[in-house]
Amino acid sequence: MSSVSIIGLGNMASALAGRALAGGNAVEIIGRDPAKAKELAAALGGATAGTAGIAPAGDIVILAVPYASAAAVVSEYGDALRGKIIIDITNPVTPDFKGLVTPDGSSGAQEIAKAAPAGAHVVKAFNTLFSNVLAAGPAEGRPLDVFIAGDDPLAKARVSAFIESLGLRPMDTGQLPMARTLENAGLLELGLVAHSVRHTNFSLGVSILS
Repeated sequence: MSSVSIIGLGNMASALAGRALAGGNAVEIIGRDPAKAKELAAALGGATAGTAGIAPAGDIVILAVPYASAAAVVSEYGDALRGKIIIDITNPVTPDFKGLVTPDGSSGAQEIAKAAPAGAHVVKAFNTLFSNVLAAGPAEGRPLDVFIAGDDPLAKARVSAFIESLGLRPMDTGQLPMARTLENAGLLELGLVAHSVRHTNFSLGVSILS
């Protein structure tokens, strides 16, 4: 099992922490509000509360913060993230949910990787799952798909093992530049919520045809 530090106190942080604990992983919750971090850790049962700005305890660090602050958070921790696997779950969408705020030819994950210290490995994952769907877990007898992208094969293997511990199915899409495609998939989901599905009780997945 994995040792995981989750930076963030929102719905995705809570859903990921809950599934991680159920899967037997060690979980540390980190937030800028120490009282809220302790409150969430206590509510989850079994999680510990870390201190913002101090080196995360986990070998895997999950950025469960808005994209607008993600790179700054990584920069703030600096060398404390050296050797860590950083999971970027963000969707760098515009305020009107009609586009991405990242530079042409780049992705949120790649911009975050630029802020990471040498020896840290950024893996994109979980950005196509809504928090309520993630918290609920497998649907209709099959695991949810978690699309991942990253440049380091060992880091992706460790993230894949972590995903499997959550009862979910990792789907490797390739190297980190594929994160832009995954972020567009997140944008697609928001478009579906706005124009056709009208709720977040759905997920994107792959059906293998025999």
